[in-house]
Amino acid sequence: MTHDNSLADTDACALARHAADGLARTPKQLSSSWLYDAEGSRLFQQIMDLPEYYLTRVEHSILRDQAQAISACIAPGVAAVDLIELGSGDGAKTLTLLQKLMQRSAPVVYHPFDISAHAIAELSQRFASELPQLQLTPTIGDYFTHWPTPSDVNRQVAMFLGSNLGNFRQLEAVSFLQRIRSFLRPHDGLLLGVDLQKDPSIILAAYDDSQHITAAFNVNLLRRLNREIGTDFVLDQFHHYACYSPLDGAARSFLVSRTAQTVRCAQLGLSVDFAAGECIYVEQSQKYTVPMIDELATAGGFQREQIFFDAERWYAVVYLAAR
Repeated sequence: MTHDNSLADTDACALARHAADGLARTPKQLSSSWLYDAEGSRLFQQIMDLPEYYLTRVEHSILRDQAQAISACIAPGVAAVDLIELGSGDGAKTLTLLQKLMQRSAPVVYHPFDISAHAIAELSQRFASELPQLQLTPTIGDYFTHWPTPSDVNRQVAMFLGSNLGNFRQLEAVSFLQRIRSFLRPHDGLLLGVDLQKDPSIILAAYDDSQHITAAFNVNLLRRLNREIGTDFVLDQFHHYACYSPLDGAARSFLVSRTAQTVRCAQLGLSVDFAAGECIYVEQSQKYTVPMIDELATAGGFQREQIFFDAERWYAVVYLAAR
């Protein structure tokens, strides 16, 4: 796969605009969506293998162990289904589910979307090897820009897994669900993966692991800013801090300035002062209760039809029908 320099330039311009805006705010903030450059993606793969990071492991177990029941929600009859996965990654988590869907009588077209060309290449190779009979139409880029045109025959079911909805604040999450709903017709659906509220120590450990991989993952965002837009962050002058509040069910991650310092970017004409202990808000991960899920679904234009838990009820995969 060739490298698209124009796409890289576009990304750098968007990152520059985002950094200039976010670092001018109070509190300073940078979006977690920029964490996933090549090094960030490599570090996140390591995070998913950590014993503390239960989310990926538990979601995979639900999709694997309850694939038959979940596939019955997606394809309840013999009508063809367009399965649209938003942020598919390399497809590892959905392979078993797709295998179960292919055993049903309903034809399936799988539309994986991801911004990572590397992830889509891995997905295409995996499915060509393990499920060659599946009709696959992968797309690199924004799913809302390239959403598949609905056919007169196929129902559409979107998938948004990985607890990614939790990265949004409440109003943003509602708006995101409403936007998905705007592409769907009544009785189309959405399969959603969400992390649930539980013992706070379990949640906190997932975002502050003993090997400090998560710390390296977050600090790598500053390395990316230095490389791509010319900021002069001194990386060892910032450290990762994670916390979890049982009061609102949100895990949050910050980059904390160890000293009073000034970060500059000649390219943007930017000069940003940091006080000692001042934070950049990088990421939140909302943890839900079932009533919270139902409230979000209703506000987004959906109705919960089925919910699938792991044995400890740490996590849920939810099937929502478009109202």
